[in-house]
Amino acid sequence: MNIWILALIIFGIAAIMTTTGRGGGNFYVLALALAGIGMHEAATTGQFVLIASSMTATFFFGKKKVTDWKLVLLIGGMTLFSAFLGGFFSDVFDGQMLKVIFAVFITIASILMLKPVKEGPKQNSKFRVKLKSGEITYHINLFIFIPIVLITGFVSGMVGISGGSFLVPLMVLAVGVPMRIAVGTSTSLVMITASAGFLGHLSTGHFQPSLAIPLAVAGVVGGYLGTHLTVKIPSKWLKLIFAGTSLLAAILMVLSA
Repeated sequence: MNIWILALIIFGIAAIMTTTGRGGGNFYVLALALAGIGMHEAATTGQFVLIASSMTATFFFGKKKVTDWKLVLLIGGMTLFSAFLGGFFSDVFDGQMLKVIFAVFITIASILMLKPVKEGPKQNSKFRVKLKSGEITYHINLFIFIPIVLITGFVSGMVGISGGSFLVPLMVLAVGVPMRIAVGTSTSLVMITASAGFLGHLSTGHFQPSLAIPLAVAGVVGGYLGTHLTVKIPSKWLKLIFAGTSLLAAILMVLSA
């Protein structure tokens, strides 16, 4: 596929995916794989595009004050390490297995996002801690929270996706973060996870600058457009867009496998 056509596709993906706090990693990898690029190279390039597009979105969401920096530090510290390991050990699996892992991971995330949010989380667990950010108080069950964050970082780094596919449902369903705040916070986490995963992949020699740089520019422009859409779309529609696009990515990846 012509690289400029691929760049146009990446632009569209970035614009749509940024609205849901994912940065577009799911579809970046999918588009690259369908274009005939090897899965390991697709994962590495996808991470590089994610870094560029999420950096732009992080700046915008920070100015709009829809990013919870305490959650960024809490989750980001864990995913930084696990995403690097995921990228580093990606060579353990062949391209076909990475596609299967990708599809299963994204399918679970899309189904979770369709679940209704339960109000008033239980606060009597000894594993639950309280986190206050501004006027919002979150109750985090560490027994559930820590393993999911670590696994999310590892798998995201390994298959080249952003991690937002699981981090947004985790924040909305398990922690009670408002959807718009979860999107803004996830975008910053995407940048952290993608950076760690990319460094892990970089050490394996799968990076092609001539492919990645033009696509990253397209991702930056698309990500900038997506951030403006996010603040205008109602939260319930953001959840539906998130779930629908995640499920579509999983189905297309299964078909390509």
